[in-house]
Amino acid sequence: MKMNEEGHKKLKNRVSRVEGQIKAISTMIDSEKYCIDILTQTKAIRSAIKSLELEILENHLNTCVKDAISTGDKTKSDEKIEEIMLLLKKTSKL
Repeated sequence: MKMNEEGHKKLKNRVSRVEGQIKAISTMIDSEKYCIDILTQTKAIRSAIKSLELEILENHLNTCVKDAISTGDKTKSDEKIEEIMLLLKKTSKL
């Protein structure tokens, strides 16, 4: 993954927050917290992961895909586009 140090740190912080949220859910379950409160936290995690995915995708488009296109090599460009399309097709089946 091509990314500057600031971008890398930002992603790592997001992942750390998600890890903390997951640990908090485990604690909530152990403490037999109210189901809706736990579900609210799971929704927050899903949102955080979606934001993380979008940030990584944006980085990929702005680095890897742009680099492939700038080379003028149609095969490289097509490969990067196909990777994204396959990923989108896989995830849209969920």
